[in-house]
Amino acid sequence: MAEWEQGTWMSSIESGLPRHDRRSGTYRWYLPDPLLGSALLISPEVDQLLGRTERAVRQLSGNVCDLAGIARFLLRSEAIASSRIEGIAPSAQQVALAELDAGEAPARVSAQARLVANNMTVLHDARTVLAAAPEVTTAHILALHRALLPEEAHHHGLRAVQNWIGGSHFHPLDAEFVPPAPDHVPALMEDLVGYLNGGGHSPIVQAAVVHAQFETIHPFTDGNGRVGRALIHTVLMRRGLTTEAVLPISLVLSTLRRDYLHGLTEYRHPGPAGSDGAHAARSAWLHIFAEAVLTATEQASRLAADLAALRAEWTERLQEARSAQGRQRPPRADSATALILRDLPATPVLTSATAQRIHGFSHVAADRALTELVLAGVLHAHETGGVRHYRAPDVLDLVTVAERRLASTRFETRASPPVRAVPALPQPPG
Repeated sequence: MAEWEQGTWMSSIESGLPRHDRRSGTYRWYLPDPLLGSALLISPEVDQLLGRTERAVRQLSGNVCDLAGIARFLLRSEAIASSRIEGIAPSAQQVALAELDAGEAPARVSAQARLVANNMTVLHDARTVLAAAPEVTTAHILALHRALLPEEAHHHGLRAVQNWIGGSHFHPLDAEFVPPAPDHVPALMEDLVGYLNGGGHSPIVQAAVVHAQFETIHPFTDGNGRVGRALIHTVLMRRGLTTEAVLPISLVLSTLRRDYLHGLTEYRHPGPAGSDGAHAARSAWLHIFAEAVLTATEQASRLAADLAALRAEWTERLQEARSAQGRQRPPRADSATALILRDLPATPVLTSATAQRIHGFSHVAADRALTELVLAGVLHAHETGGVRHYRAPDVLDLVTVAERRLASTRFETRASPPVRAVPALPQPPG
């Protein structure tokens, strides 16, 4: 039975801090119900919402090629948080430059951009490993955690101490939430992965419950939010609802932070697992989570439509440029020009060497195709640090606009401004 337990905190700090931070006393910590074997009764209203949301995600799944490429750059916000970067965050353009292979990237790319690019790769690779594993284990989640905090070995492994959220840094007496005592963590994590490997609930319900239970257990001394967000996509990908992490669910939950925290608080209801109160608490959280997934799907659909319009514009520009040279036919589907154009949402910054490496072109074919796309106004050529590279400004601008939109509580910056730090709007040329 889920319940609040009482703990006693004995401070070992005798001086050097205000008296408030040196206090001893009692506090409450929460012990959740196990997930395996627990009943889950969903209200008809939430059940219908879950059905609408799952249909929307499945309808989107037929148009994920471009989204999979560009959505990777929306991981930039996650990667920045994971890096704890101070000051101005690198732009999508800087991150794209940093993603180029050694020898292709300009030397002047900032260390911040390289760190963010690396963390984007870590996030993607770690989630892919979990999604493909025959069975997820606690060891997999520990490995994911280590990958996200590679330089912080003191935080690795399941916690052996009490942690808490909010209040003082030095005691849990005024905390907003105190997770289970550390001796309960290993068993709760085994229960969590057991539930994650099952299929008794729909993918969205399973993702919601896994995320909320993980954040409730709070098994690490740091990095719980990053791992918990990654587990959402792990579940959706394992269950086949999404084949790529193309839904910006984490960014939507971050934007709607008040609703998100309220939902997690509701989820932590004391009492028997099958009680009316427990079912109502779970339904309240599922409603908030399903709304976030539906919003993320709507925003992904909007981004897909923007990309489709951009592709149509590229085709028109390219055909006009070819016609001006007396070439009436469009490029062949297997030509260097067509293949570079196809992959631009995923590689909005590239060099001749990048194109050769990705597609197996010759040096001559790559240079000819890149020159043609520059003449058509699809790519812009730049030279930085002695390296000539090509940028697709339309893609980079689209990433910036999407990131700003996802930071608005109404998901439209003209209706409400971004609630967190985001890149500035792209400036029109001239």
